[in-house]
Amino acid sequence: MRSRREFIRMLGTGTVAAVAGKVIYDAAATDRAPLRRPNFVFILIDDLGWTDLGFMGSKYYETPRIDALASEGVVFKQAYSNAPNCAPTRACLMSGQYTPRHGVYTVGTPERGRAERRKLIPTPNTTELGTEHVTIAEALNPAGYTCACIGKWHLGGKAPYRPQDRGFDVVYDRSRRGHYAEDGQYLTDRLTDESVKFIKTCRDKPFFLYLSHHAVHTPIQAKAELTAKYERKTPVGGHDNPKYAAMIESVDQSVGRVLVTLEELGLAQNTAVFFFSDNGGYANATSIEPLRGSKGMLYEGGIRVPTMVRWPGVTRAGRACDVPIIGTDFYPTILEMAGAPKPKGYTLDGESLVPLLAERAGLKRDAIFWHFPAYLEPYNDRQWPWRITPAGAIRQGDWKLIEFFEDGHLELYNLRNDISETNNLADKEPERAKTLHAKLVEWRQRVHAPVPQRLNPQFDPTALKRS
Repeated sequence: MRSRREFIRMLGTGTVAAVAGKVIYDAAATDRAPLRRPNFVFILIDDLGWTDLGFMGSKYYETPRIDALASEGVVFKQAYSNAPNCAPTRACLMSGQYTPRHGVYTVGTPERGRAERRKLIPTPNTTELGTEHVTIAEALNPAGYTCACIGKWHLGGKAPYRPQDRGFDVVYDRSRRGHYAEDGQYLTDRLTDESVKFIKTCRDKPFFLYLSHHAVHTPIQAKAELTAKYERKTPVGGHDNPKYAAMIESVDQSVGRVLVTLEELGLAQNTAVFFFSDNGGYANATSIEPLRGSKGMLYEGGIRVPTMVRWPGVTRAGRACDVPIIGTDFYPTILEMAGAPKPKGYTLDGESLVPLLAERAGLKRDAIFWHFPAYLEPYNDRQWPWRITPAGAIRQGDWKLIEFFEDGHLELYNLRNDISETNNLADKEPERAKTLHAKLVEWRQRVHAPVPQRLNPQFDPTALKRS
């Protein structure tokens, strides 16, 4: 029988497929009891804030099933989405590439808000993931995986951009807006039903389930009985919205049902479960403190998200990891776990997390990056006149630098000492700011990231003044 140390070493070197003939061995399995390649369940929540779960500190929202999942795997305390809003994050997850490579920078038009307040003409945006980009499902198909996209896709609604055109064998999503399916069933429950059905159908073959919930995105709609429960609770720490809390609990119930299904079918020990959010929380519904900002911003509140991975036999239960990771890391991670090759000639911007999951080593990269050359209008008065103007950012070690393209000003923060990003150190640490900015510029050149430079002829500085 192979030792756990040898098994982890094999995973780290990517030789499991060669050694075991594409059969993955569990650390506790004997040579006579090999397990097939792991199944994958990737659960993506929409707009879930960093502290919106019990294990992340909330004393108001109740998430016992997600908390239990976190206690059984690794919690990444410094995990990031690739963008501060929905579509670009999903494009990065599916393609394994940074936003400049696929051009999905934002949701819809980049020219959001009033024209006279926009100093620059933003970079054009695409709303579809081009077919030249290989999705994670397309990469897993040749390795024998059956793939399902249950829920929100948001990367193109017509052929050839739909999930069923992009490697997914099973697809289900709502056909109308809001959190209710066509027959009136609560949407979170329906997506869970479809996910359970898929798992049962694929119980005897490797599968990849992408369960992409529409919750907890607006509109804030919840089940009446759960809402009533939270109306009787005392708000804590800025968490005080009963309907939003009820939406979170419905998501928690969904996660629980998926996990129970895996257990009942004897699949839990051979299924890796990922939990992630597409961006930070919506500040009109929840508090993201102690983080600064919220959905739609490059401050921590807009991009740092609750994240965990449970990989039985490899991840140590109850472990917390402080290494910064980002959404593009999941693609190469899943390929390595599956023993599947990277698509030939295809660029992946992320780094496999297998060494971290197995506690074998750290990551090799120097920094992670963001590029958001678009505008987002405010959704409350505190964000006036913009949630974000065109900007980019870099995180290296404890340091994070944000560059705002309208005027070129820089903001520098030490996140170890200042998680709330209250103390801009750009003037006190000019050399560090200069070095990080140079790295950010070099990265933009390497990935051909367009920076808006053309002035908007409609711009009126007086429109930025409060009347």
